[in-house]
Amino acid sequence: MTTQRRMSAAGVALMLGGAGILLAAHPAHAAEVSYRTECIPPAISGLPPVQGTTKVAITAPAEAKVGDEVEVVWKTVEAASKNPDIIDLEKDTVKPTGTVKVGGAASGDLRMEGPRQNPPIPKNSPMVLPDMKGKLKLEKAGEITLTPDAYNINVSKPMSTDTKCTPKETVAVAATIKVTEGGGTTSGGTTSGGTTSGGTTSGGTTGGTTGGGGGETDFPGNEVSVNFECKSPGPASITSKVTINAKKNGGSYDLIVKTAKGVMNSPAPLPANALKPSMAVTVGGADKGSVTVTGPANKDPLEQGKPVDLPDMTGTYKPGATGESTLSPGTLTIDVSLGGQQINIPCQVKGTAAVSLELDTTAQQGGAAGGSASGSAGGGSAGGAASGGGLAETGATNDGGLRALGLVAGTVILLGGAVFTFTPWRRLRGGLR
Repeated sequence: MTTQRRMSAAGVALMLGGAGILLAAHPAHAAEVSYRTECIPPAISGLPPVQGTTKVAITAPAEAKVGDEVEVVWKTVEAASKNPDIIDLEKDTVKPTGTVKVGGAASGDLRMEGPRQNPPIPKNSPMVLPDMKGKLKLEKAGEITLTPDAYNINVSKPMSTDTKCTPKETVAVAATIKVTEGGGTTSGGTTSGGTTSGGTTSGGTTGGTTGGGGGETDFPGNEVSVNFECKSPGPASITSKVTINAKKNGGSYDLIVKTAKGVMNSPAPLPANALKPSMAVTVGGADKGSVTVTGPANKDPLEQGKPVDLPDMTGTYKPGATGESTLSPGTLTIDVSLGGQQINIPCQVKGTAAVSLELDTTAQQGGAAGGSASGSAGGGSAGGAASGGGLAETGATNDGGLRALGLVAGTVILLGGAVFTFTPWRRLRGGLR
């Protein structure tokens, strides 16, 4: 009996000790906050803005030390807008991103991102969003407050669309971190993917994720549909889907611009190294200018009846301003070199292209603000003036329409989801004989 009592006492002591350890590191109480919100559905839906209520719970450590990097979690208890009565959303097609306002001992924006993970969501039912996460490096002692702000809901099927939700009233603080001196060396407020004073946010884009070591950070962009107007010998207009991704490299960003894959076969043959794309990526927001990105020439001959894909285009963006900067598709240029002939087809953005990527930038010497920054990957340049950035409507690519156009047009080449009608194709083919 005595032995049992001793063991029980020891067990209680261990449990209490363990509880003490857990209490010392327990997350802050996630007070649920609600705020009036306006959500803008994708333009293609034809729906008006939605006025609703967002309910969010934010969790983070209640206490931490200077130099710590803490994880912040955003749980959407209730989204302001439902899945409208248009289509059922498939499993794992919904991806949220958002912003948490950092206040108190630090100030700025903490970018949040959730996985593309959801149960099937029927029409006219509540949106079920996965938790979003972000990391905040603590660089100053004091109390730091965390407040949910705007968020975006991206749906990948049947096409990529965005619903942007913005608070319409002052939002209450959802969590507080008490930061004490830790004795470590900090970076003194240098940002990585976010803009703060007294704390550093990581993973900061619309859809940003923390990358590997060495301070580099990957920032995946959103796929946007872009309408282009082309000059002769191109068609009057084309539509293509474009995604701009970035990887932080010191004070600059390595850009990779992707287009959709081809969905039909090319009716005309081309030899290797005959076709080369480039684009003038439009820089907007806090920064201004454009960045040239170029793709390699086709490595292998393009056979008649085989699909044609536009290769990835790369370049380097050096920010010229500090703040929220945006990257949007700009003028797309296709250069065709064949038999001594050089054909240049510039296709300018019609209207305003949607923003594919937002970055929290820090001005660099010789950066892009007010001018044009050249890409570092290969030669070539983007012809024509790039159109301005900004949030715009997301259009749709009608593959059935593209295929029908391919049947009607005798000389059509599809590049990255866009149909280019080359009037001199017959002459070019003659040069191949």
